Amino acid sequence: MERFNTFIEQWLPVIGTAVLETAQMVLISLAISAVLGIPLGILLVLTRRGQAWENKWVYQILNLLVNIIRSIPFIILLFFILPFTKLLVGTTIGVQGVIVPLVIYTAPYIARLMESSLLEVDSGVREAYEAMGIKTRHIIWNVLLREARPSIVLGLTIATVGLIGATAMAGLVGAGGLGDLAYRYGHLRYEVDVMYATVFILIILVQGVQSLGNYFSARLKKD
Repeated sequence: MERFNTFIEQWLPVIGTAVLETAQMVLISLAISAVLGIPLGILLVLTRRGQAWENKWVYQILNLLVNIIRSIPFIILLFFILPFTKLLVGTTIGVQGVIVPLVIYTAPYIARLMESSLLEVDSGVREAYEAMGIKTRHIIWNVLLREARPSIVLGLTIATVGLIGATAMAGLVGAGGLGDLAYRYGHLRYEVDVMYATVFILIILVQGVQSLGNYFSARLKKD
C-alpha cells in the first residue's frame, strides 16, 4: 500500500498530463479526419458505377489514393512526412507536430469505413427516392446518412481506437501523451510501474470508447 501511495504521489501529475495530451491528439485529429473522410467516403460511393455521380476516373483516382495511404504503416508515415509536417505547422514534436500525420493516416481510413457503411444501405430505398425526383443532396442527407447512422458510429469508433494506438506510437518522435510516457520512462528508464500504469490506462480508454460506440449504435438502430 505504501508503494502504491508513493507511486500515486510521484507519478499522478505526470500521468494526468500524458492522458490530457493523448485526449487532445485523439479529439483534434478525429474531428479534422471526420471532416475530410466523411465527404470523401460519400464521393467514393456516388462516383461508383451505376451511382448518381458515376465517374470512372474520379472514382479510380480516389480509390487509388486511399489505398496508397492506407498501405503505409503509421510509424513509417510518421517519419516519411516529417518535412511536410514541419512545413505545414512549423514543428514536428509535441501535440501540434503529430496532428498532421494522424490526420493523413486516419482520414482515408474513415473514408473507407464510410464507403462500406453507405453501401450497406438498401439500394431499393435509394432508387425509390430517385424515382420520385428527390435531389441527390437530399438523398445523401435524408436517406444514405440517416439509414447508415449505426454503422457510421461503429466505423468512427473503430477509427478512434486506431487513433489511440497511433498516438501511442507517435510518442517515439516526442509527441507527448501516454506513448511518450511509456517510451521515455517505462522503456528507456525501465520504470516498470509506469509501463504497467500506461498499458492499464490505454486498455481502459479503448474499452470505454468501444462501449460508448456500441451503446450509441444500438440506440440508433432502435430509432
